[in-house]
Parts: sequence; structure tokens; C-alpha cells
Amino acid sequence: MLTRLENYYDSVPRSAARAEEFGPLTLFVREGEGWPYYARPALGHTGEVPVAAVEKVRARQRELGVPEAFEWVAETTPGLRAAVEASGLVVHAHPLMVLSAPAEAVPDLPEGITVRRVDAGDPGLASAVAAPYAAFGMSPAPGAAEQLAARLTAGLTRLAAAFDASGSALAAGQHQPVGAVSEVVGVGTRPEARRRGLGLAVTAALVADARALGVETVFLSATDADVARLYARLGFRTVGTALIAEPAGDEAA
Repeated sequence: MLTRLENYYDSVPRSAARAEEFGPLTLFVREGEGWPYYARPALGHTGEVPVAAVEKVRARQRELGVPEAFEWVAETTPGLRAAVEASGLVVHAHPLMVLSAPAEAVPDLPEGITVRRVDAGDPGLASAVAAPYAAFGMSPAPGAAEQLAARLTAGLTRLAAAFDASGSALAAGQHQPVGAVSEVVGVGTRPEARRRGLGLAVTAALVADARALGVETVFLSATDADVARLYARLGFRTVGTALIAEPAGDEAA
């Protein structure tokens, strides 16, 4: 399973980024506008990683003006953590979960709330794009809705959202299918709509959509153990640890 996920992690950024190789590390550099990518272990590398290699990638990230961020799976590349910490980065750990069991009953939606898939021409697209940003106290970058619309049209991303009676999105999230594997990402609920089960309902809709597409492996990274327990209600089980490294003071993605 972890090998399958490694192949996915290496493949999914390539639809919007170029890969720059630094020995045991690969830096993905976004082509055009959009959220910047990160560095991760080169596909197939599972051994030690020299601190010098991490520092070389960080220097390139500073040159490009992108975040000094690294993402990887602890169990697949255990030697990377010591190197990134020695370079001065802070590592955050998140449960890595794969859908592998029948879902428990998902709570009914509150009255007036509907959950649906959102395509490029949906009038709720802009609102659905904004909801996860609002969850973290942010506003979408200029052109974010147009960029996502292009990915939706190309089939690179699938989007689902929970809407109130007025048509405003209260929660939204995405999954990104590559062949038989897809990752659920960016699930967020507006602060005023939390604790109503909307994020879980959106995740369930994304899972159903992935299954309808023929996706065999659906996975995600939970924020922490408490959130992991919520995802377990949908049938997700922890299979490893997703690690994110970044400079001290930055928040984990």
C-alpha cells in the first residue's frame, strides 16, 4: 500500500509542476499561478538523506521565492526526518489513512443543507473554493476559482461542497484521481458552520464520487488523532504517518 501511495505522491504534482532533481530529493515547482508545491523523496529512494541535500533544496526554494516545505511518509523514508530537522526545519506529523472498511452511519445533514459535487460551470464554484480558505482565516488567491475550474474540466480534480439554503458553501473539499488512486484534500468548514458534521459529509461525498469513477485506493492525511477518529467513521484506517517539514513559525498545511 505504501508503495502505491509513493507512486501517487510522485505523479500527482506533475500535472501542474516541473520536477527538479536533487539526488535523493525531488523539488516540484509549480508552472503558472496557484498554490506552491514542495520537495519530497525521489521516487524509490528509501535510505538516508544527507543534510547537504536538504540544504541545497532549501536554497533553491529561497531562490524561487516558494515555501521551504518538504512532505513525505515516515515509514517509507525514515532517514529524511533527521536531515530536515538538522537543517533547522520543524516537522509536523499527521495520521495517514486509507479507506479500508465499511463506513459507519454518517449523521444526517442539518435541515436546509445539501451536499453535491461541483463542476466548472456550477454557480456555487466560487463559494465552494472560498469555504476551505475561510476555514483557515484566509481569502482565495486571485484567479483561484478559474484555476480550479480548469482542473475540474480536465478531470484532474473533483470538488464537492455543502451548501445552505441560500446557495452559499459552508464546507468543501476535493479529491485528485490518478489512475486507481485518489487523495482527499483541502476539506474545510467555515468557522460559523463547524460541529455540524459538514466536513464529514463532504468527505463521504468525495469518497462516493471516487468509487463511482472506479478508484480503488482512497486516502487522506488527518490533522491529528481527534480528526482521524472522525474519518474512521467513514471507514478510513491509519496505515502510516504523513510528515510535513517547514520553517519554525509556519503553520502545517
